[in-house]
Amino acid sequence: MDPDFRTAFTRDPAGLRHFPALVLNADYRPLSYYPLSLWPWQDAVKAAFLDRVTIVSEYEEVVRSPTTVIRIPSVVVLKDYVKPQRQVAFTRFNLFLRDEFCCQYCGARGDLTFDHVVPRARGGITSWENVVAACGRCNLRKGSRSLKQVGFTLRKPPRQPASGELMNLGRKFPPNHLHDSWMDFLYWDAELEA
Repeated sequence: MDPDFRTAFTRDPAGLRHFPALVLNADYRPLSYYPLSLWPWQDAVKAAFLDRVTIVSEYEEVVRSPTTVIRIPSVVVLKDYVKPQRQVAFTRFNLFLRDEFCCQYCGARGDLTFDHVVPRARGGITSWENVVAACGRCNLRKGSRSLKQVGFTLRKPPRQPASGELMNLGRKFPPNHLHDSWMDFLYWDAELEA
């Protein structure tokens, strides 16, 4: 068999993998803002065929099967409500989101890591109330010393965030690409400026 024929026959059209669908809960709110709840177009089409979602908006592009032509969904709504988690997972990503991707000592936004306010060497534990986002420079400077010894102050006291709080913080950091059909569903309940 000619290898060029096989490659041409089975190749995936490059453009189609770039049409994600925004996934909304049954109350028409995104499942999450950061990361934004997106499905690949294939998952959105499959969920529509399985009658698990309602298609609210579509791209102009279509996919074809031997018997069907389907416009690619851009916004889908789950038919069953998914209850949001009450407890926020203690992850590096959620910690950075809580601290708005900003060093809690100097305010820098790059080269982030995390730091124990009360160092582990001095009995500090790894918890929401003792860990903050810190830039590499401040983290190295602080080492295993106390804030007072280094002369650091915290921009805000560390605490466990509520899931709704993280959801709202996620709105401040939209992904690089927001399709026009998503805008009404992402920020419809945002407070309007006077």
